[in-house]
Amino acid sequence: MRGYFAIGAEGISKPMNLGALMRTANAFGASFVFSVKAADRVKLAYKADTSKTFESVPYYQWETIGDMALPKGCQLVGVELTDDAVELPEFRHPKAAAYVLGRERGDLTPEMLARCDHVVKIPTKFCINVSLAGALVMYDRVRSMGSFRDRPVMPGGPKMETSR
Repeated sequence: MRGYFAIGAEGISKPMNLGALMRTANAFGASFVFSVKAADRVKLAYKADTSKTFESVPYYQWETIGDMALPKGCQLVGVELTDDAVELPEFRHPKAAAYVLGRERGDLTPEMLARCDHVVKIPTKFCINVSLAGALVMYDRVRSMGSFRDRPVMPGGPKMETSR
């Protein structure tokens, strides 16, 4: 897979949620993790991250949206249940992307949505946990941009060729 991605959250307040997001980002190969306007106690989320992501993946803490400094060419993708958001299974991920999720008990702010190049939504009936939403977005990115074969027509995995 070419390109890179990052993932973060705006206004996150629970250290365990950010720690889980960081751990999952590390597992999926994120280039960096970030937070914007995080609650003070969340800034120590690395204590909740058992994979010690902070030792191998940069973590940026931006106090304001204006402080965000994404790499040149990196597109910001908001993850939010809005009427005009693109359904995640129908979204083509940018080669260079930073995904931003909302806080636990709220939405992305209008200022953050205005900053986003794209807004996607996970096709669920209601909002789900921020770290779970992040995992789904990262899985969809890897699945859609990776070098995986098409899924088989019949249930199960691909048929293995046997040698004679």
